[in-house]
Amino acid sequence: MSRSNAKRIKIGGMSQLLIDLKPRRCDADVFLNTPVDVTNLVKYIDDKKKEGEKVTYFHAFLLALAKTIYNRPKLNRFIANRHMYEHTNVVISFVAKVEFEDDAEELMLLIEVSPDDNLESISKKIKDKIADLREKKVDKKGANSAIDTLGKLPNIIRVPLVGTLKWMDKVGCLPKTLQEDDLYFASAIVTDIGSLKSDSIYHNNTNFGTCSSITAIGEIRDTVKVVDGKEKIIKSANFGINFDERVADGFYMIKAFKMLEYIIENPHLLEERADTKITLPGTKKKM
Repeated sequence: MSRSNAKRIKIGGMSQLLIDLKPRRCDADVFLNTPVDVTNLVKYIDDKKKEGEKVTYFHAFLLALAKTIYNRPKLNRFIANRHMYEHTNVVISFVAKVEFEDDAEELMLLIEVSPDDNLESISKKIKDKIADLREKKVDKKGANSAIDTLGKLPNIIRVPLVGTLKWMDKVGCLPKTLQEDDLYFASAIVTDIGSLKSDSIYHNNTNFGTCSSITAIGEIRDTVKVVDGKEKIIKSANFGINFDERVADGFYMIKAFKMLEYIIENPHLLEERADTKITLPGTKKKM
């Protein structure tokens, strides 16, 4: 069945059998937790702030992830009803609190990263959306609204209704209104728990929706690194990445992570278009 937000991808026999053996996304969970050198990024963001530009690490991480997806398009794929699809756009989702309080309401936000976006335009998109949210200029709609309604229903009604919605999602006929602002209908989910002074975590994925990966970014900390036999203090942040192994093999995924690292270590790349092709040092062709 065709889907409104993606195109069907033909795959080989090995990939199809892997999907048959692991039909659910959570059956194909692969997790990577590794530090990333963010020394250059910290200096870059500090310089931007001195110039009066209000950009944050989260803005940079989100765009770096989107640029990686544009360069490694298999990351934009997902499995539904034992078929493989590729999103027709690049969308990164995250959760934002309306207020900085323990009991404050949380809402799901989706940011579409257009091919011509760069750090400046993405920062504006994110800041405008969060500002409207916290100034309560945004009416709840889509999934954010549906959750309030569904969550208040009694078990005898809610459980079979949620089951029906999960089946509709599986076969690709879930109404667009229920996909709107839904965290799990994105290319990737990102959470910056480093802003809460926490290290990265393992965050499970879900069988619902069309998102194949979740990235949790930990606090930026001083770390000792050995360079040419000498110890050096650098800034680093742990990245906890959870992805669906059925969308691409390990070789492809590791190259994708190396590209993400390269973008973060060379933050000037964030000033270019999101879809700019990047060639890693030591490679003969674009990845």
